[in-house]
Amino acid sequence: MSSFQPVRGTRDLLPEAHRGHRHVVETARRVAETYGFHEVATPIFEFTDIFARSMGETSDVVSKEMYSFTDKAGESITLRPEYTAGICRAVISNGLTQALPFKAFAAGPMFRYERPQKGRQRQFHQIDLELIGAGEPEADAEVIALAFDILAALGVAEKCRLEINTLGDAESRAAYRTILLDYLQAFRGDLSEDSRRRLETNPLRILDSKDPVDREIVGGAPLLADHLTPAAADFFQAVQERLARLRIPFEINAHLVRGLDYYTHTAFEFVTEALGAQGAVVAGGRYDGLIAELGGPQTPAIGWAGGIERLALLMGDPPPAPRPIALVPVGAAAETTALGLARRLRQAGLIVDWSYRGNPGKRMKRAAKLNAAYAVLIGDDELARGSATVRDLDSGAQEEVPLDRLAARLGAHG
Repeated sequence: MSSFQPVRGTRDLLPEAHRGHRHVVETARRVAETYGFHEVATPIFEFTDIFARSMGETSDVVSKEMYSFTDKAGESITLRPEYTAGICRAVISNGLTQALPFKAFAAGPMFRYERPQKGRQRQFHQIDLELIGAGEPEADAEVIALAFDILAALGVAEKCRLEINTLGDAESRAAYRTILLDYLQAFRGDLSEDSRRRLETNPLRILDSKDPVDREIVGGAPLLADHLTPAAADFFQAVQERLARLRIPFEINAHLVRGLDYYTHTAFEFVTEALGAQGAVVAGGRYDGLIAELGGPQTPAIGWAGGIERLALLMGDPPPAPRPIALVPVGAAAETTALGLARRLRQAGLIVDWSYRGNPGKRMKRAAKLNAAYAVLIGDDELARGSATVRDLDSGAQEEVPLDRLAARLGAHG
């Protein structure tokens, strides 16, 4: 394979694709700000232990998919496969557990070694939201509502379905684990290899298996919802009531799980069939034990992550690029003037493009290719009068405008 090709599972975000990517991020950022969330950025790599502890040594991500390496100091470093662990680490290491709740929004690249497929790459991008330090059901409802509002702002909410479940509290999960294991042991020989391994390490994850045989077996399994403590049942009911009050439609999916012990209560996903096989575009849940797992105090938290590539695919065509103004100088004197004029127009907030070579005909063709709204033509005659000819490239109408009024006139046109 040529070394001049991108690494498998990575792609170049050229201007059109990047417009869709940017629109997802900017829309999410804007909506998050209305809820009082502030943007943060954490390092693109962390000590491997941060992810191993947060995602579980036996999880597929940690055991199969992480990009880890040993640095020159002999430390094991991992390119981040998700945001939550790094943000929680930042809360602890910056002493922010004394100033809660902490409401963070983030967007950036993630890295996982998995089979590339539609909307899923080895380097991919996520928007992420974390609400740390709030244990009330209102926090769950608001975090879910924020995700819904972002999907609505992107115009894709109607293509998505919200599924929710409860993971109960620690007491509920401990009791249910025993009941689930008793049920699954009878099917040990029929389970997939991954699920047989999870019987020993993480049996709740079997509930989320995509293997057809596993899914048939799981279909008859006891439900966690039937083994909740009264407190856990009340919490889940409270979350549902608040979502209903916010008029956010949802379905309960009893097989929606998060396997690690620090996940509690609410788990949720916005799923879609519009990209082929059903897949989540936003997934999250409550993780009241993670801050403590990473060495901080016991701290309630809830958050979610959304795949930017998948959201951009779901959105369809990206928003059109803003239409520039094409500067078309004619003659050597106009070329000299064009450089400074372009800068003055840009300083006035206008988007200006001009070719550095070519006759007027070629430059006008470039203006059409750029979908320019106006062409500003400057020749010796215009320079002598201190003006430029502004041509509307949609209607063909044109007028002569003094150079000192050009920015105002083009701004008014725009």
